[in-house]
Amino acid sequence: MMKILIPTAKELNKKAESFELLNPSDKSAEIVNVLAKLSVEDLAKVYKIKEEKATEEFSRWQAIKNKTANGYKALELFNGLMYRNIARDSFNETDKKYVEENVFITTSLYGVIGAYDLIQEHRLDFLQNIKIANQSLKNFWREDYDKSIEGEELVVSLLSSEFEEVFSKEQRDRFIRLSFMEEKDGVLKVHSTISKKARGKFLTELVKNKVSSVEEMKKIQFDDFKFSAENSDGRTLAFIAKR
Repeated sequence: MMKILIPTAKELNKKAESFELLNPSDKSAEIVNVLAKLSVEDLAKVYKIKEEKATEEFSRWQAIKNKTANGYKALELFNGLMYRNIARDSFNETDKKYVEENVFITTSLYGVIGAYDLIQEHRLDFLQNIKIANQSLKNFWREDYDKSIEGEELVVSLLSSEFEEVFSKEQRDRFIRLSFMEEKDGVLKVHSTISKKARGKFLTELVKNKVSSVEEMKKIQFDDFKFSAENSDGRTLAFIAKR
């Protein structure tokens, strides 16, 4: 079995279908209790945003705490650049089954969850400077993150370093990573916009082709991206698009 890990996104899809949500885990409730006690001013400082925006986050945390917040399927709620490049609306039942079995989202509020697990609208990532039980969020979740991939033969990381670093080094060393580069005039370039778009499209290819091995991954081609053996190593697969 292959486990594909993807990160959350700050941007949310306002058109996602809502559902009634079951009670969160004890660990999630612990985080909610801390954040729901913060004032609008406190949240503005934590998030480094204006108080007007922080008011919205304050309302969200109160709704989660009071159990009045709706739930949304995680893969459909997040709507950052990577997510907008996942062909979510075109997934058929077979695609969705593959997603359910293989795709997992690393979150700072719920831990590592299934792509279609229900979550609530919130803003929280591992760069926020808050303490839960006298620990950073990364340390708070590390044991759970490690357990989520125990026994998995193949773990594919489409994560940013922020989310990868929640896992212990021992687990990170097992990851198969993807690197997406553009080649212009013989020079290889990497930047976040290219990488985010490519991660979403690469995930779509994994889903549509029901990929289950590294060798199958190497055959994926999209938007002029092709596997480059000479730029890859044992743990990182490089895909290059010549422009």
